[in-house]
Amino acid sequence: MTRQTIQTDKAPAAVGTYSQAVKVGNTVYISGQLGFDPDTMELREGFKAQAEQVFENIKAICEAAGGSLNDVVKFNVSLTDLSDFAVLNEVFVANLSEPYPARAAVQVAALPKGGVVEIESILYIE
Repeated sequence: MTRQTIQTDKAPAAVGTYSQAVKVGNTVYISGQLGFDPDTMELREGFKAQAEQVFENIKAICEAAGGSLNDVVKFNVSLTDLSDFAVLNEVFVANLSEPYPARAAVQVAALPKGGVVEIESILYIE
């Protein structure tokens, strides 16, 4: 199988030694996305705004890979405060339709650059 790096200017540039996403066969592995505005590289203010921006970033990378949010089969969510879980669910409902992908969510002590939510994704494109 071939390995292809996915990159788009519509999502934040990598802030370390990683790619926005890597496609292997029909599977795309999207690196964890924080709530950075891709134009300013500044974090949005507050949990909900960051979570919404994360989805915009993931959507842009999905599209650059030839897919969409509907092709995501798994989300891994890290948040710095589990009390934001209900708001997280609202953002998921606003961006996805049933059947929903698999998902894991864990509380972490800290995230890069002071972010409050980071989401990585796996999508399958036929």
